[in-house]
Amino acid sequence: MYHAIVFFPLIGALVAGLFGRYLGPRLCEWITTSCLGFSALLSWGVFLDGGGESLRVQVATWFAAGDLSVDWAFRIDTLTRVMLVVVTTVSTLVHLYSVGYMHEDPHRPRFFAYLSLFTFAMLMLVTADNLVQMFFGWEGVGLASYLLIGFWYEKPSANAAAMKAFIVNRVGDFGFSLGIFLVFVLFGSVAFDGIFPRANEFKDASFHFLGQDWHALTLACLLLFMGAMGKSAQFLLHTWLPDAMEGPTPVSALIHAATMVTAGVFMVARLSPLFELAPNALIVVTVVGGITAFFAATIGLVQNDIKRVIAYSTCSQLGYMFVALGVGAYSAGVFHLFTHAFFKALLFLGAGSVIHALHHEQDMRNMGALRKHIPFTTAMMTIGTLALIGFPFTAGYYSKDAIIEAAYASTRPGHTLAFLATVIAALMTSFYSWRLFFLTFEGPARWAAHGAGHHDDHAPAVAHSAMAHQADGAPGHHEGVAHDDHGHDIEPASHSAIEHHDHAPHQPHESPLVMTIPLAILAFGALFAGLIFKDRFIGEGMEAFWGPALAHGPDNHIMHDIHSVPKIVAYSPAIMMLIGFVLAFWMYIRRPDLPGRLAEQQPVLYRFLLNKWYFDELYDRIFVRPAKDFGKFLWKEGDGRVIDGMGPDGIATRVMDVTRGVVRLQTGYVYHYAFVMLVGVAGLISWYMVSGLPKVGQ
Repeated sequence: MYHAIVFFPLIGALVAGLFGRYLGPRLCEWITTSCLGFSALLSWGVFLDGGGESLRVQVATWFAAGDLSVDWAFRIDTLTRVMLVVVTTVSTLVHLYSVGYMHEDPHRPRFFAYLSLFTFAMLMLVTADNLVQMFFGWEGVGLASYLLIGFWYEKPSANAAAMKAFIVNRVGDFGFSLGIFLVFVLFGSVAFDGIFPRANEFKDASFHFLGQDWHALTLACLLLFMGAMGKSAQFLLHTWLPDAMEGPTPVSALIHAATMVTAGVFMVARLSPLFELAPNALIVVTVVGGITAFFAATIGLVQNDIKRVIAYSTCSQLGYMFVALGVGAYSAGVFHLFTHAFFKALLFLGAGSVIHALHHEQDMRNMGALRKHIPFTTAMMTIGTLALIGFPFTAGYYSKDAIIEAAYASTRPGHTLAFLATVIAALMTSFYSWRLFFLTFEGPARWAAHGAGHHDDHAPAVAHSAMAHQADGAPGHHEGVAHDDHGHDIEPASHSAIEHHDHAPHQPHESPLVMTIPLAILAFGALFAGLIFKDRFIGEGMEAFWGPALAHGPDNHIMHDIHSVPKIVAYSPAIMMLIGFVLAFWMYIRRPDLPGRLAEQQPVLYRFLLNKWYFDELYDRIFVRPAKDFGKFLWKEGDGRVIDGMGPDGIATRVMDVTRGVVRLQTGYVYHYAFVMLVGVAGLISWYMVSGLPKVGQ
């Protein structure tokens, strides 16, 4: 059964990728979607029947090199089953949604092959029985994300975004690989069954690194967490995430809801027996998570591209998950991963339905009054918004509130920062979520005046000055790079007929059934997943449900302590949610002139947030430009002047010079040749006379 869950997506990817031109797009769509649907059904079966039991499924012996022996095996426990459900369910719905969304793209077989390959790589990651197999899935997800983000490779901005995601993730993956090396040095094994039972043996061990002694497990966990920071887009390694919006909208849903960005959270949860013995590493996890939750939420406040607002929301929610992991509430962190997959996939696919309705438009300032034209999509986006902000009894309510309470109840250093950051982020989450809703579905129909779809996909990027354009909430043709660093925020109509448009106003229309069915299923999960599964994940049945899948040290009582926090702490997310709603309603419904006035009154702050704290510009100045200049120096001076100049090109030039000199002797005159012969004879005689003289002493 587990073999089928993992390998059916691979079969679909191979069929669509290798035989797509012979089978045709339609058949490839349904083959890949059916394979994913079958995997999802099996995943739900093992999730509901598995309980807390664990087992190991051997697939093959991968390789052995010296003391390193690596098997290809599946580690099946509750954490694996949860991830199988999340990955296969969201991926199946994304496949189904893409049948409608990409219905006239000429490269559909390639697109669906990439989607299935992405899913297979993630399944390999979450079922890994050892760190090397996990790294295989880790890099496979990175490769597939590169292919999907850059799917429209004729578009320069898509190529740049794909390369950016790949390169930024390599930074984190370098730390991840060093962490794997260190674990092998310490334990002599990369298999989890060879690591976790012996973790206590290295509780006080030290390791000499960079000229000083480190706590061995702390160093290993910090290096491993560096990989999680890259893959899950945490603060400092987050810059690839918004640019990933260059891919088709279904790709955004898959990357941001169920696969790539959750890989880091899963990895820390899987290695919780090691992190539990490295408290200083957990402090770093907590602080980074809290900063990310706050930082990403501030940027989401002013973004005008509908997909980028949701992207920064993902970044912020990932920060929540790491806060939970950092304070030891591993089950709460994974629970939020589980619920977040439903409502975030719903929001992204709902945004795709809005883009479809407006034929290519993604700027929220050119939307409005869509509630009457696409009522079903409006209802689905309402459910997703309520779940994201943590409205009572929705999925996000149970998981996000548990994280905030755990951050308060913790006694570990950094918990106060994390608590304040997550509470403030809850307010901002509510504000930007309702801002998105009001700008998109309420107010005047700005798309009618603007002529929805009248975007020039090849328009040059404009300057990074938000104030040079119309302020927040006012319709405008461009957004001053606020929502697209490359001047290409919209998906080209030449690639997808769903996004084909005329250059005239038109009436928005509801999405086809093949796109609305996934929205309805995800909406059910966004509403009821928390209510149905809260007792298993974080309630009374938690210990029996999780079993040994997550570490719970003898001093870790955080999940019990959250029940005794002050009522003001328990109510703080709801208070923040209400304040955010009131502010958004006042600014975008009652007084729509306020956002523009605030932007004019606070231009520095507005530009700072609009340009994402200038991290892209900072990294460009510190890393990108020096790397390019150094590469140019090596090219011009090292390769051109030294290697080529003194090597092949230099030798060839000298040979040509000698040849040109010798050629001059070939004059055709006999007396010239006779003269040369006489010179040669004179030289030979001289050499013979000199070399033939007796040496002194003979």
